Amino acid sequence: MLSPVGFRLHGSIRFSRSVLVRTGVFLSALFIFVLWRCSIIGKKEINTQINEEIRDKELRVIGSDGQQLGIMSSKDALNLAEQKNLDLVKIAPQANPPVCKIMDYGKYRFEQAKREKEARKNQHTVDIKEVRLSLNIDTHDFNTKLNNALKFIRHGDKVKVSIRFRGREMGHPEIGLDTMKRFAEACNEEAVVEKPAKLEGRNMLMFLAPKPNK
Repeated sequence: MLSPVGFRLHGSIRFSRSVLVRTGVFLSALFIFVLWRCSIIGKKEINTQINEEIRDKELRVIGSDGQQLGIMSSKDALNLAEQKNLDLVKIAPQANPPVCKIMDYGKYRFEQAKREKEARKNQHTVDIKEVRLSLNIDTHDFNTKLNNALKFIRHGDKVKVSIRFRGREMGHPEIGLDTMKRFAEACNEEAVVEKPAKLEGRNMLMFLAPKPNK
């Protein structure tokens, strides 16, 4: 049987271990947060000056709430930022005096990166689709190829129109030019000819692009 002293000692050790575990978890979380914030700040735009990098004699300072705080020395501005546990960021270096804003730069860069990611996601990438014609294409096939090309154009893509010349067809490039001309005219309301029809080896190529928005 443990003595009262032994029991108190054992309970004290268990309590100490519990405190150490909790302290360790807190310090780990704090360390991860500091690393994240430093990584965000470390990815700042080239030429953007923050905190101690700002050494101008005088600055026009804007508070974190957008309020004009007036003109002051860079030292005083940095002290204000540090009091609020925020960063001093130069946002208008060409102004006289330069304009700085007090903000959480890590949070600002994180939100900016999110906006840029969303913009890239919503941005349409222009693809080049191909429509292949033949020298003696019939009306039905011509209209089918035309509808496909217009569908691509309406989606914002460019269209490469091609004709492959086989055997003796090489002796009649004018027929290919006439087919290309008819195709371009049929797309005229929604597309422009970016590159006119040109014979390259055994292939005649023409490029169409969507008409620019007025």
